[in-house]
Amino acid sequence: MATCHHCRYYYVTWEKETPHGCKAYGFKSALLPYLEVKLSVREGCMAFEKKEKFKIPGKDHLDPS
Repeated sequence: MATCHHCRYYYVTWEKETPHGCKAYGFKSALLPYLEVKLSVREGCMAFEKKEKFKIPGKDHLDPS
């Protein structure tokens, strides 16, 4: 199951009452956005897009050195 933490639209708001945000749907919530969507429309999130992994230029992530 894909969750918000792996979605390109998810962000941390750093607000105590609403720490989770969704840029696709444009809201902040105390719950993870996919749960809010499921509770309100009774369906899974239709905006999910897998986040690209951050890569550091010049670093080979397969090389442990």
